[in-house]
Amino acid sequence: MKQLLEHIVRALVDNPDQVEVRTIEEERAIILELRVAPEDMGKVIGKHGRIAKAIRIVINSAAMRDDRRVVVEIIQSG
Repeated sequence: MKQLLEHIVRALVDNPDQVEVRTIEEERAIILELRVAPEDMGKVIGKHGRIAKAIRIVINSAAMRDDRRVVVEIIQSG
């Protein structure tokens, strides 16, 4: 999941070298903390959160194969 999220987000942003994904494993879910540069937040979230929602849908669809729940949290770096 982590590599998929990194691949998707790096294609969207102007500063792909500042994309970081941290994985936190919990009992019932995997939390993916996505950090991007402040100027890339709008590109990752999108108008009315549409891009963020689409990213979460893709990641959750991929996670269904492993029968896991994945939460994507978008955090501003720096």
